[in-house]
Amino acid sequence: MKKAIGAACIAGGVALLIFGFQAKDSLKDQANKLVTGSPTDKTMWMIGGGSALCVAGLVIVMMKK
Repeated sequence: MKKAIGAACIAGGVALLIFGFQAKDSLKDQANKLVTGSPTDKTMWMIGGGSALCVAGLVIVMMKK
């Protein structure tokens, strides 16, 4: 059961990372980067959350009983 939860976390994390990197290349994000020098908060939350979810999923999968 834990391995299934871990795999779901990894899959969700990868999906968030994909959406985050796609949002990073959007016109809105490029304009914000031009003005402020950093991507939008939404983009950063997706990339950070996806990374954290992937790491959590890997920890869950690697844990012993």
